[in-house]
Amino acid sequence: MTAVKASRNRPIRIKLDSRDRWFHLVNYVLLGLCILIIAVPLLHVISQSLSAPSDVLNGRVTFLPVNFTASTYGYVLRDKNIMSGYKNSLYYMTVGTLISVVLTILAAYPLSRRDLFGRKVFLFLFTFTMLFGGGMIPTYLVVRQLKLIDSIWALVLPNAINAYNIIIARTFFQTSIPTELYEAAEIDGASDALVFFRVVMPLSASIVAVMVLLNAISLWNVYFDALIYLNTSSKYPLQMVLRNIMMSAQVQSAMVEATGKVASAEMLALTEALKYTTIVCASLPVLALYPFIQKHFTKGIMIGTLKG
Repeated sequence: MTAVKASRNRPIRIKLDSRDRWFHLVNYVLLGLCILIIAVPLLHVISQSLSAPSDVLNGRVTFLPVNFTASTYGYVLRDKNIMSGYKNSLYYMTVGTLISVVLTILAAYPLSRRDLFGRKVFLFLFTFTMLFGGGMIPTYLVVRQLKLIDSIWALVLPNAINAYNIIIARTFFQTSIPTELYEAAEIDGASDALVFFRVVMPLSASIVAVMVLLNAISLWNVYFDALIYLNTSSKYPLQMVLRNIMMSAQVQSAMVEATGKVASAEMLALTEALKYTTIVCASLPVLALYPFIQKHFTKGIMIGTLKG
């Protein structure tokens, strides 16, 4: 299939036969298509956000900005509602991610220990919630009974534990932490808490990074829960503010069609351009976070799902 030629002065070269070349060619084509599927919409949105509002409204923008301008970003930075949405989303994401990661790790680690009494029963109960749930109305009634309506806890606590994340973390602990480490620590007289904090956690940076990224993305993009549980506009996350902007654009479009006023048309053009600018700004925190934990994320997600 392949022939390997090695030299002390030259790197190893792998000589591919025709079947291997076709295999790599197909891989490159598929990867290229995946890049296009991801990059083209992203480039389109960025170009829309950097174009003149009138060109955006009239559909002149495709993949490159038309009449380049960054004025809409100035509106975003000065808009109190958008900046309040940013602040709320960052707050919800930080608090919710911290709570969720702590609870997930504390649940997954005991389930990974084979000496836990009733381990299979607890694992069944967690897994059962992946198949059956109470639904939206019972969940809303519980949140209202706990008096969490119109508060951060209505967004954080109902989603603090995710059974899928627990299974991933449990599998990671089972496959990545050798049993001999537990035995050696117990021989040295370490307690369970000491083993967890001094032995297990230093070796679990990858799975912690996975949990942080999954929960941060979920909480940053929270929309439906905020729509149901939040009543005060000052507490809206960024996604809710973006929804209001889009609804405002639709309402103003109907007004322009009914009245034909130029001032309304100009406002509509600005609102249309602001939609794309806000989408770009809403994606920046997640895009900025991912490169720092990409290595840990790839390692942790592969070990947590393919082994065990």
